[in-house]
Amino acid sequence: MKIRILIIVALIFISCKKEEKEQNDKVESLKIDTIQKTKEVETNNSDTIVVSKKHKVNKISCDLDGDGLNETVEIVRSTKNEKSGLRIIFGNGKRTDYLGMGNNILEQGFDEIDWAGIFEKAPKNELYWNNVNNEGEIMADEEVNEADKIKLLNDGIFIHAEESCGGGVIYLKDGKYEWIQQE
Repeated sequence: MKIRILIIVALIFISCKKEEKEQNDKVESLKIDTIQKTKEVETNNSDTIVVSKKHKVNKISCDLDGDGLNETVEIVRSTKNEKSGLRIIFGNGKRTDYLGMGNNILEQGFDEIDWAGIFEKAPKNELYWNNVNNEGEIMADEEVNEADKIKLLNDGIFIHAEESCGGGVIYLKDGKYEWIQQE
């Protein structure tokens, strides 16, 4: 009787070990597959993004996150869909963000910034505000409530159409990009 119990326990133990090994093998295979796919995406992204030659100014430096290190912000273009956007390389080298290039920019109804003729740093400590009301009309400065004015705690990115008016300021608030409509 004791021998039967020992045999059953041994079989259960061997079965569990085999199952555990198969599970570990699957997890390891999934990790390798994920790493390979991530590298492919990174390679594809880096291979298809070029600095825009269309814009006179296509690179600025500013401290978006307030860490004392300047981020490099470039107007770039995807060679896959020919749409422009922003590449933001953080000063600490740990993060790169992309805005546009076919993806809606901050829910503003556009997915590229070829129209931007003015591209410059929006300095911190300056006041900015949305100067377009819900009906799409431009508001005079005195129509804007003081409470609606935003003092940038860190630098922002000012993009604006050169001739037709319109654009805005992109800035970071609590780690998330925000938009201030200007004209």
